[in-house]
Amino acid sequence: MAYTILVHILNEEPFVGEIDDLPGPADVSLRIQNPRKRDGKDLPYLQGDVTSVLYPWSRINFIEVLPSGGEDEIIGFVRE
Repeated sequence: MAYTILVHILNEEPFVGEIDDLPGPADVSLRIQNPRKRDGKDLPYLQGDVTSVLYPWSRINFIEVLPSGGEDEIIGFVRE
């Protein structure tokens, strides 16, 4: 399952991307696919044809896991 995340890099604007799995405690870097600004535009410091980037944890302040559209479709128990 792919997760959409908002990555907060030290001294830079946060950006959006996707990851396949949530990082574990032993990971030293984070591979982010389809990096882009919040508005969907390309990041100015990356080439236009870049599809994934690898950031070391020392550069990442924190990440936010954004809700996916599939969660809205889950129907729980309904009491009548």
